[in-house]
Amino acid sequence: MSVFRAVAWDLDGTLIDSEGLHQRSLIETGAEFGVDLSDLPDEAFRGIHMRDVWTALEPRYPKTVDRKTWIAAIERFYVAHAPSLSAIPGAVEAVRALAAKGVPQACVSNSGRSIVDANLDALGVRRSMAFSITLDDVSAGKPDPAPYREAARRFALPPAAIVAVEDSGAGSRSARAAGLYVIGYAPDGNALVGSDRSIAKLIEVASLFEA
Repeated sequence: MSVFRAVAWDLDGTLIDSEGLHQRSLIETGAEFGVDLSDLPDEAFRGIHMRDVWTALEPRYPKTVDRKTWIAAIERFYVAHAPSLSAIPGAVEAVRALAAKGVPQACVSNSGRSIVDANLDALGVRRSMAFSITLDDVSAGKPDPAPYREAARRFALPPAAIVAVEDSGAGSRSARAAGLYVIGYAPDGNALVGSDRSIAKLIEVASLFEA
C-alpha cells in the first residue's frame, strides 16, 4: 500500500505549457504602459511569483503605475489568451489516472486566482482538483513554504503523505520546506535540485499509488 495519500501539482511548466504566455504577458503589458521589456531573457522569471517579479521590474515603470494596476493588466492579457495553451505531454493523462484511483489532487501555484482558473479550464481538469492554492490565498509565494503548508492543511493530511510535483527550484524548495515528498519533473533527464526523486514522464506519479 502506498505511503502517499494525495498529490499537489505545480501548474505552470508542470501541467501546462504556459511559460511563453507569461513572457508575452510581461512584454505586452509593459508596452501598454510605455515600457520596453523586449530585452528580458526567455523564462526570466520561471517559478518566481508576481510580487517578486514586480519588485524586479518596478524601477523600469513610471511612478504612476502601481503593483495592483500592473498585476491586473498582466492577468487580463493572460486570461484572454489562455484558451490557446497546450498541456505538458502526459499531464492530463496523469491527472485522470490518479482521479481514477481516487487519489485527492490539488494545484499549488505562484500565479493569481484568475490565471490558475484559466489554466485549469484550458486543461479541462478543474473537476479533478479538490482545490487550488494561488498567490492570492497565502501571505508569501514559493519558495516560501506557505503555499504547500496551506495545501497540507486543506488536505487534512500530514505533509509527508503528500507528493508535490514541481519543475522549478523555487517550487521544490517551497514543498520541501513544508515537509512534502518532492518529485521533480525533468523531461530533459537532468535531476531537479532539491527534489526527492526526478521523473521524465508525468504518468510516473500515478505509479506511486499502486495498491
